[in-house]
Order: sequence, then C-alpha cells, then structure tokens
Amino acid sequence: MKRVSKPVFFITAIIILALSYFAIFGFTTQYGDIKSTVIKGVNDIRWGIDIKGGVEATFKPAGDVDATDEEMEAAKAVIETRLVSNNITDYELYADSASDRIIVRFPWKEDEANFDPEQAIDEIAATAQLTFRPGASYATTDVDANGQIVYKTPTGETEEVLMEGNNVESAQPVIDTQNAGNYNVALKLKDANVFKNITEKYLSQTVSIWMDDIMISQPRVDSVISNGDASITGTFTLQEATDLANKINAGALPFKLETSSFGTISPTLGASSLTAMAYAAVAAIILISLLMIIIFRLPGVIATIALLGQVGLMVATVSGFFPVFSSFTMTLPGIAGLILSIGMGVDANIITAERIREELRGGKTIDMAIAKGSKNSFSAIFDGNVTVIIVALILLLVFGPTNILSSIFGQSTTGTIYAFGYTLLMGVICNFVMGVFASRLMLKSISGFKIFRKKFLFGGVGK
Repeated sequence: MKRVSKPVFFITAIIILALSYFAIFGFTTQYGDIKSTVIKGVNDIRWGIDIKGGVEATFKPAGDVDATDEEMEAAKAVIETRLVSNNITDYELYADSASDRIIVRFPWKEDEANFDPEQAIDEIAATAQLTFRPGASYATTDVDANGQIVYKTPTGETEEVLMEGNNVESAQPVIDTQNAGNYNVALKLKDANVFKNITEKYLSQTVSIWMDDIMISQPRVDSVISNGDASITGTFTLQEATDLANKINAGALPFKLETSSFGTISPTLGASSLTAMAYAAVAAIILISLLMIIIFRLPGVIATIALLGQVGLMVATVSGFFPVFSSFTMTLPGIAGLILSIGMGVDANIITAERIREELRGGKTIDMAIAKGSKNSFSAIFDGNVTVIIVALILLLVFGPTNILSSIFGQSTTGTIYAFGYTLLMGVICNFVMGVFASRLMLKSISGFKIFRKKFLFGGVGK
C-alpha cells in the first residue's frame, strides 16, 4: 500500500470538523443592531410548510369554465404576483392544466400571531387588475422568490391610469428578428385608438405596466402605434418573455378564480415535529458512532469523523452554505432522503471496516489489509451508491416542477417527490466525498503512526 503522509489525518480531520461546525451553526457578525449572516447554517434553512406550518389551497375557474393551458398559466401568474405583493416569497405554486386546478402552498407570515388564512386566500384569488400608467415611479420595493427586486406602489404621475388590462386581447412571446437569441412580447389590443392616443402623448417616454400594486414592466414608447399591434422589446429570454406575457394575459382573464379546497398546518405542530426529529437525529448519530467504535475500534473512530463530515456537508447543500447551491426548501420527504443517505454512509464504512478485519484475520499485515480491504469493498459500495444516484436523478427529472407525469400524479405530489430525490442525491454524493474518499485517506494516514500499528485496533487478532 502506498503510504499517506501522517499530517494528512490531522489536516483532513480539522477540515471536516471546521466544515461541520460552520455548516451546522453558521457564522454571523453584529454591528450595533445590524446582524449580518456571513455563513449560512441550520437556522438559515428554508423549512417547508409541513414543518414550519402554513396554508395549502387549490383554485379553479369559477362557473366550471374549461380554461385553456395559456389561461391557466396566466392565472398562475396572477397568484404568483399576489403572493409577492403580500410579502410571501417562500411558496410552492403549480398549475395542473389537465384538471384546471392551481395548487399553492405558502408558509405562515413571520412574527404574525393572528394570521387569517381564509383572508389571505381570498386576496390571492381576487381578480387581477392590470393597468398601464405614465412613468415608472414607485414608493416601495421588495424581493421575490428568485431574489429579484420588485417595485411596488405607484406614486406621483404614475398614480394615473392610462389604460386597463381589459383592452388587451392577447400577449405572447415572439422571437426578436433584429437581435438573435432575444425575445419580445407581442400585444394585440381591442381598441386601437386608446393605445394610439397614449403612444402619441407619451412618445419617447416610459409607460409602465402594473399588476395590482406591482410594476411588471416599464417599456419606453419608441413610436406611435395606431393598428393595435404593439411590441415590448428588450433583452428577454424565452422564459422571461413568457412570464411577462402570462402576467399581461392575466389582466384579461375571462373568468374568476374560486377556492375549491384549502387546509392549514399549525406552525406549533411543525416546530414540535422538527424539534423531535432533531433530538432523534442527534441520539441516533451518537448511538451509531458508539457502536462503530466498539465493534471496529480505530476504523470506527475514523468512520465517526467521516459521518460527522457527511452530515455537515449535506446540511451545507440545502442551507445555502455554498454560493453555487441556492437555499433549498426542506420538507419532511427531504429529511427522509437525508436520513436514508446517512444510512448508506454508515453502511459504506461498515463494509470497508469488515473487509479490513477479514484480511487481518487471514494473516495480512496492516498495510496490506487496509489496501486490500479498501479495494475489495469499493465495488460493492460503488454499485450500491450509483444505483441510488440513478434513482435520485430519475426522481429529479421525472418528478420535477415540469415533468411528464404531472398529468397523472399532479404537480403537488411530484414536487414532494422531487424534494426527496434532491436530498437523496446530495446525500449520496456527500457519502462518496466523506464516507469513501476522506475516511480512507484518514485511515491510511493514521496507520503510519507506530502507536496505532496494532492489529487489535483495526479489529484483527493479536497485538
């Protein structure tokens, strides 16, 4: 076996312990009354409504209207705008066009003891009011679920309404023929004269478009439009142009939304469940670590350090610890995925430690036993983990927000399965990093110390 330098064990262990500490507890700075989060930890995880508590509602077109796919997407855009206007940015929203249903889940408002879910649902489902206004003056700002700035409350000259959304016949994304790769939003108006007068008066000026209290676009009038066909230009991607078109179409929906069902989850119940799971997780990790140390001795100690690193790394992938990974909304199925991957991490270390012990009992030297045991166990660990990775990828691709099975199971169900697949995939990857690579690196390094070169410490017979 090729020896690994002795300091590698201490360097790896320190990195794992530091990563685990900051991933779990985070790091904040305080300057006066201003508290800034430098590194995100467990407290920064976005908890789903099944843990934090919140509201789940299903909307449908009133009067049994058979809505088109485009109308359902427009209605979805209305609800999304309403959620942001109510300062609710951590939400789940799905449009099931097959059954003309829109499912929305959102958490309880922070620090609000008298939150009325029925009133909130009524506000979200209210008929959208689309308006065209002069200028683009606003009084307040907010941040949406994607971290984008939202401009709210028209002020000054922008309080005047030039045209309402009922004059818009349709809006759709179109390819920008002059700028390859960009898209525009084409508008078709019912009364061309109304828009003609607006474009004449505000030529070379801004005419903003508002959904209720939120500004959704601020195009500049470049020419007088007299035929009722207008175009909002810009450096839009297809998705951005589609989203804007949906919001504009929402102001001209031929139906109202009504609530077909809704339910609530108490935040107290969710918090209690989370606390119980946290205690259970700590107790389980301690018990597993003790058993690993008692049965496998030195490899068990290494496995415990690697297990702690795996837990810290998994928390980091969902808390926003790494800038490349946005904060993930953690749900109960997501926690189940993490627990399952922790079990696989323990299993990987057990397989390796057992193979090493078998080699030692067969008369191999410590170096030879570690090399051969690691080699013989890798195929079993690799096959098992790769199989789970394939399953997790299938869950992500098939049961994601846009998927081929939403018409069968509904996007509400598939979103839940997606959370399980995501945490399972992250957990298995963390298992490879900590349970396979880091643990073997530390084991080979520590075996170089004379004090630890005893077969008894590796589960073998003799001294």
